Amino acid sequence: MIVHVLRCAETAKVGPVLVACGDQAIADAVIAEGGQAVMTNPDLPSGSDRVFAALDLYDPTGEYDAVVNLQGDLPTIDPEVIGAVLTPLGDAAVDIATLVTRISDETERQDPNAVKAVVGLAEGEAIGRALYFSRATVPFGEGAHYHHIGIYAYRREALRRFVELPESVLEKREKLEQLRALEAGMRIDVALVDTVPDGVDTPADLERARAILGT
Repeated sequence: MIVHVLRCAETAKVGPVLVACGDQAIADAVIAEGGQAVMTNPDLPSGSDRVFAALDLYDPTGEYDAVVNLQGDLPTIDPEVIGAVLTPLGDAAVDIATLVTRISDETERQDPNAVKAVVGLAEGEAIGRALYFSRATVPFGEGAHYHHIGIYAYRREALRRFVELPESVLEKREKLEQLRALEAGMRIDVALVDTVPDGVDTPADLERARAILGT
């Protein structure tokens, strides 16, 4: 599964692709398939911490000023979706960029596992500023709701600042890491895409992904 995500990231052609690993078995599998693996401390508390550690190990001189955090459980992700997450960083005021898609299914709208991004996108707009993220169905009233897709592009300095911040009150309450950044006054903008990539969280998800990929 990790190798499939690696190939998608390579196809996106947005820069060098590294797999930040806390497990030697994963690193060995990546290297065996010709990928680049960076071993990090297995006790790091989050994926963001692991990405930051891997970036510092790979690029200690700071040649790269932005990094995309792509989780390894999205083997069917469209490479164009990966590239889209960098678009909001075209605005120098943006610290972190991420993705959303419009919710059309009422069950998804009410599902607390489908994280909603509160963003005011006018008709025809594809980039907007995230004001909040929640497991609740927000905002209230008529209009679009947006499903947050957990792929992030960080400016390097923003990622450094983020991993040094303590857990925030709302982050703990909603169990959403990105709220730490918003509570600290960091700016997160979103890019609107058409689909939510299928994540693999259960054996049934894995079988569905295998069917899609023909493996």
